[in-house]
Amino acid sequence: MEAAGRTGENAPSEATLRRLERASGALATQAVARMDEELSWFRAMPASQRSWVTLVAQAGIASLVEWCRNPGRPPRLTGEVFGAAPRELMHAVPLKRSVDLIKVTVEVVEDRVEQVAEPGDADRLRLTVLQFSREIAFAAAHVYASFAENRGAWDARLEALVVDALVRGDRSEELPGRAAALGWAGTEPVFVLVGSAPPDGQDARAAVRRAARSLGCEVLVGVHADELVVVLGGAADPAAVTSRVCREFGAGPVVRGPRVESLARAGESATAALAGLRAAAAWPDAPRPVEAEDLLPERALDGDPLARAALSERVASPLQDAGGEVLETVRTVLGTGGNLEASARALFVHTNTVRYRLKRAAELTGYSATDPRGAWTLQLALALAQLEGDRSLWH
Repeated sequence: MEAAGRTGENAPSEATLRRLERASGALATQAVARMDEELSWFRAMPASQRSWVTLVAQAGIASLVEWCRNPGRPPRLTGEVFGAAPRELMHAVPLKRSVDLIKVTVEVVEDRVEQVAEPGDADRLRLTVLQFSREIAFAAAHVYASFAENRGAWDARLEALVVDALVRGDRSEELPGRAAALGWAGTEPVFVLVGSAPPDGQDARAAVRRAARSLGCEVLVGVHADELVVVLGGAADPAAVTSRVCREFGAGPVVRGPRVESLARAGESATAALAGLRAAAAWPDAPRPVEAEDLLPERALDGDPLARAALSERVASPLQDAGGEVLETVRTVLGTGGNLEASARALFVHTNTVRYRLKRAAELTGYSATDPRGAWTLQLALALAQLEGDRSLWH
């Protein structure tokens, strides 16, 4: 933006500009010295960052001289002035502090106007400095806005890469580092929620972040095909966070993967959650959200090898190890549809004995043969064990 009223006639003389140009290094050094005196946060900056500020101040004064010599050319202040420092300076110096630095630099130049300007040229130089300072302020705002926009686009791409890697089940050592670049603090436990993405996935991602962070939870969000994938970490109350975040998903089931100890293992939670989402249609009355572990039977039917292995390890094998009486009682109760009296007669034992054995089976497996959902899980686990050739269960 070109300052109003600035023309070749009211610009400082060439002699003044040459004197200003020769003094630019000294003025920049004096400006940095005053920053050190007046700005406590500037004194605490590392030497490398302070040297960047010196370069910016010197480039600003040099750009002022060039601007005055070419009154018809709009100033390219973003590249000329702020291009003197690396992009890391945007992290070290927020916009408000950058304005403070500009203010100090302008004040130093104003204080030296009488010394730098040729006789009779001081007022023109002072006015030019004021006009140029406004341009610098606009340039600073532009630089920070562009940086924020570019950083936002980069963060979105990096977040998508992290979530995609988790969906693929990667356990790369680079994942925690990439997530840390997004602000992930490495908190635990970590778990993954998956479900259908709403029509406007972009708005959903923003809504999920707001919901999770309002409850003090770390969050990564991505849309994989038509599925919304949410990685949550450090939840003080996982149930409350899950319930709140679920509202941002589209229609249909939402599945929560098992909790894991770190982001490096979040792929395990994502794998289980995605397998549960594929199989959730087989349980129309499933709660929302539903645990991936509660969908083991449906996942096993859908061909999930992890679910089949879990049913074998947690259900079939413990019943085998408990002895023939417990296993036989479970099979009998399942065969009678949960009728304890009929089961007792078939086994030639008292009803209380049947209850005792079922209690023992529930302690071993976590499932009750008299509960419809538990009976379904037990029956499927035992059937799969037989199909897989574990004939010893039936001897």
